[in-house]
Amino acid sequence: MDDESLEEWAARRDRRRPTRGERRITPLGDQPEQGSHVDPDAPRGIQEWDGHQWAPAGVAEDLTAATGEIGDDATSRAERVPLPSFDKLPPLPEPWRPTERFYRS
Repeated sequence: MDDESLEEWAARRDRRRPTRGERRITPLGDQPEQGSHVDPDAPRGIQEWDGHQWAPAGVAEDLTAATGEIGDDATSRAERVPLPSFDKLPPLPEPWRPTERFYRS
């Protein structure tokens, strides 16, 4: 089992966490959060990371206005999340084969 030290774990966690002042868009209303392509004309809330939680920072009329308001925060957040390394996938299982032959009569 590969155990990482506490310092490595904390550094990895800090790389993934948002930076203070970073903003994100969230839909307003009673609907659960959905993709931004769903109802792009609905009003959006803008939240800002204060170091501990996402706090409300404003409201935008629609997705286009909200995207212009937050700038490149979404792109920078996506660049911080590491992609999985594909050389560590499990080996391909053997295909299933019956243990005894089956003949039609």
